[in-house]
Amino acid sequence: MNNYRSWIKITAILQIVTAVAHSMSFFMPLTAENETEKELISLFTTYKRDMGAGFSPTMFDLFTALSSCFALIYLFGGILLFYLLRKDLDPGTMKGVLNISILIYGVCFAVMAFLTFPPPIILTGLVFVLLCVSRVTMSGQAKNQQDRQDN
Repeated sequence: MNNYRSWIKITAILQIVTAVAHSMSFFMPLTAENETEKELISLFTTYKRDMGAGFSPTMFDLFTALSSCFALIYLFGGILLFYLLRKDLDPGTMKGVLNISILIYGVCFAVMAFLTFPPPIILTGLVFVLLCVSRVTMSGQAKNQQDRQDN
């Protein structure tokens, strides 16, 4: 597993799995287990707050929009990595893409770690770690190639 391309493929697969897993929440109904939860769900799905300019979404609408964007950014990341691997980019460009991905998905992981629950924390953490492993493996491979050329 010293080949950075393998690590990037694993990362891309995990990003797509994360997007699919997160998307499953769109098909699960909100269920209440007591009167307080029933009232909360009712307010969450029906109460509309006027936010100006004729925009009055429910909290459920806002939550769904943000949740959709989370799934889409992970789907985008996975598809992008597969595309870039297929294009066989030069290592310098791929390092830049990995650096940007590490920054974006690292911030995403930090947000998830503080504000959500175990499944998204674990999945975003794994993506972040795999991106870091891909980047380190890429640097190690480039150094080994340079050493071979010098000898």
